Amino acid sequence: MFTLNQINEIHGRLGKQAALHEYLRALKAIGIDKYDSYLADGHSEYFGKDNQKLVSPPVHKKLIINTVSNREGLLNHLTLHAGGKTNYLEMSQELADSGVEKWSFDTGKMTLTYFDVKGRQMLIEEIG
Repeated sequence: MFTLNQINEIHGRLGKQAALHEYLRALKAIGIDKYDSYLADGHSEYFGKDNQKLVSPPVHKKLIINTVSNREGLLNHLTLHAGGKTNYLEMSQELADSGVEKWSFDTGKMTLTYFDVKGRQMLIEEIG
């Protein structure tokens, strides 16, 4: 059974884009199969074996999610963030403006998928 303390420790050590592969492997090692992170308030929901689910508290002020999906905007904002031009909260606001409701990591498939408010996949990235 994984804990929020374990997740926070892993995030503190490996929660950077450059270490994303190691981050997902470390989460998998403690039993996390997937997790969803919601742009509206930054909380995450972690899922593991035997229906284990753990919900983290919100990490930022409430953001409004655009109901119109904009994949080009999503790609542009990810490029800006990867280039160090935005911080986490700025990126979150820009993704929300582009209609991203959540992103989901799958530690088995080693993927990161962005979803809009209608549950449609906007982008799937392989982490490798």
